[in-house]
Amino acid sequence: MSELYPLLMTPAFDPRPWGTLDLSPIYSNQRFDEKIGEAWLTGDACKVANGPLRGRSLAELSTEFGRELVGEAARDPKRFPLLLKFLFPHEKLSVQVHPDDEAARRVGEPWGKTECWYVAHAKPGAQIGLGLKAGVTREQFERAIQENRAEDLLNWINVFPGEMIYVAGGTVHTLGPNSIIVETQQQSDTTYRLYDYGRPRELHLKEGLAAVKEKVKSGKVVRPAPTQVNGNRRAPLIAAPYFSVEMFELKEPYEFEAEPDKSSVQILVAVEGCGVVETDGTEPVTLAKGDAVVVPASLGEFRVRPQWAVEFLKAKVPGKTLPEPMTRM
Repeated sequence: MSELYPLLMTPAFDPRPWGTLDLSPIYSNQRFDEKIGEAWLTGDACKVANGPLRGRSLAELSTEFGRELVGEAARDPKRFPLLLKFLFPHEKLSVQVHPDDEAARRVGEPWGKTECWYVAHAKPGAQIGLGLKAGVTREQFERAIQENRAEDLLNWINVFPGEMIYVAGGTVHTLGPNSIIVETQQQSDTTYRLYDYGRPRELHLKEGLAAVKEKVKSGKVVRPAPTQVNGNRRAPLIAAPYFSVEMFELKEPYEFEAEPDKSSVQILVAVEGCGVVETDGTEPVTLAKGDAVVVPASLGEFRVRPQWAVEFLKAKVPGKTLPEPMTRM
């Protein structure tokens, strides 16, 4: 019998100059002395907070348990496939780009960094910069960087709570202030900073410009309609080559069945309320706002029992080949 069980993860809070001291919309009981930009939930170094595996990192557990943990759909059986985190932008992030798989392999990395952003909170006027404006070339963008006007060549779009944004590798992008984002991405931290508004941080122009794509399929995801059964709401947010993400709003217990295709680890991230994750033969795990619970692939079926009500994202690696999603700006 496997030693694995649903793993409650300890958030790893990452200081960033564009972050904030106030994470209260998600972490109301946390206090910080420096600006926090990100709360990592399933990074390689993130650690388990419950049970016999408490204190062990996802990197260690992926190496030890392999496909029992990560599932058959994961590309690498010894590495946790998806990184989920909260982003708390209080100022504009640097204008940056992540490589796609091809560009990553050119510099010796195993894979690139395609990601998606779920807008958990957004104040009126919150914006993101996503992709180059139509017709802008890489050479024109490089010149704009040198002339300190790089952000003028980006598509700036308003974002609203509940939206999902697809950010394909090779997309020039940035986040503006006044939103809280749940990011799901390939397990990579390869970021090339192209422009930083004069902040004294290193730029990566050679590598970054080589990774930039002039045309990408990034944008707001066009989603199918949600379904409602017995007071519970299930909303598909994105189905893409590297990840699929759904939103669940539960008022009654919900049974999750084993995957019909290749198995995958499941990551649950609560954005409102509280629930309990249960599997046969293991201790129940509380899932409250800001928490992430990793359900190992070998467990198959599990259930979530809300404590009054709970809203959470469920992310996994697709068990079959999927195209890029339909998007709009």
